[in-house]
Amino acid sequence: MVNKPGADKKLRTRVIFVAVAAIDVRYSGPMNRIFDEETKLSKWLEVEAALAWAHGQVGTIPREAAAEIAKKSNTGVVKLERVKEIEAQIDHDLMAVVKALAEKCSHSAGGYIHFGATSYDIEDTATALIFRDALKLYADRLAALRKALLRQAAAHKKTVCIGRTHGQHAVPMTYGLKFAVWACEIGRHLERLEEAKKRIFVGKMTGAVGTMATFGPDAFKIEDLVMKKLGLKPAAATTQVIQRDRHAEIICLLALAASSCEKIAKEIRNLQRTEIMELAEPFGKKQVGSSTMPHKRNPHKSERICSLARNVRADLMVALENVALEHERDLTNSASERVMFPDAFILTDYILSQMEFIIANLEFFPENIRRNLEMSRGLVMAERLMVLLTRKGMSRQDAHEMLRELSRKAFSSGRHLKDELVADKRALKYLSPAELKDAFNEETYIGKSVEIVDRVLKAMC
Repeated sequence: MVNKPGADKKLRTRVIFVAVAAIDVRYSGPMNRIFDEETKLSKWLEVEAALAWAHGQVGTIPREAAAEIAKKSNTGVVKLERVKEIEAQIDHDLMAVVKALAEKCSHSAGGYIHFGATSYDIEDTATALIFRDALKLYADRLAALRKALLRQAAAHKKTVCIGRTHGQHAVPMTYGLKFAVWACEIGRHLERLEEAKKRIFVGKMTGAVGTMATFGPDAFKIEDLVMKKLGLKPAAATTQVIQRDRHAEIICLLALAASSCEKIAKEIRNLQRTEIMELAEPFGKKQVGSSTMPHKRNPHKSERICSLARNVRADLMVALENVALEHERDLTNSASERVMFPDAFILTDYILSQMEFIIANLEFFPENIRRNLEMSRGLVMAERLMVLLTRKGMSRQDAHEMLRELSRKAFSSGRHLKDELVADKRALKYLSPAELKDAFNEETYIGKSVEIVDRVLKAMC
């Protein structure tokens, strides 16, 4: 903020805007434009134009006035700078837009702007228009990420690796199955979005407490005309505002997608651990991992996703708090939504774009995948042996107990489980040496992993 004395010897204020939020610089992208001040002004003007047009259609204002208002309701005519000047004087952002538009309308047309409406008739309806644009980009991001996951699923549907539960080696699976599971999850986010659109893309023209009193006998027709003009549907009943459960649902959609990306990113981070190192996120030739340890290859992109997902989930808590407004409304939702909406959308957009880049450019280390698969010296095949012995006639419980005992013994001695089985001899009453050897082939104990991946690819591609 810089103060300079003007010609009239009064202090005049000139505002210098400097980006201070990370979403404006470090994590910015195409979503920023959808939520900037210029776009918001454009959407508010679009709604004001639709309202004037609807009034003109039913005859509550002259059609020539409606045409003039519609002609001037754009940011090419109504400048953001002028709106801010007026707002600084009157301390009301929507009325600043009305006044700035009225200044540009010829004859008496300016006197009909905003006729019958309350601020949130314009603002909530315009917010739905912004959401429509933002959710289109969100859907595109989800689709791109799902496509990248499906490509990896197809490429690695036969890449056998060790599956892990509770942080421990479980049984063999394939990397293709891992990616297919994630692709299905991202697909569900797309499904949720489609299902939610009927609750999200709604507007209102209902006045101060939702009675439509200011719009007179043609109130329903005016509202219907406005919404058809804008491509929205009218909310069936409102107070002064559209109820905030709808907005909380939107932020919940974003928080769910961000959380799914965090889950994927966390798995990549774990699989990139030095002791595991089966795959790694992309790392540029000139990229620096640590300012002091030159050898480091830190998974900072995945870590960043995990970090930012926390912010998006925090925005959901704000959205849920905004549901409980007092009476027909209070203003406690307003300030937080100015922060929450752009924050949640911009960060989720960034998370999805980063996740797509990581998935598309993952580096795999086949030797380490094989090493980890064989690391347990056959212990991960105990389940297979239990099932095989049961099919050969041994009691399932007896087979389980025998393999539990021998697995503990193999773990303690460092010997291969097969060697313990041969020495114990009980299993050899049911299995031939060849059958016992084949039972320890990890490549042949992946069940329907390949077919599951094929089923997912067929359904989604």
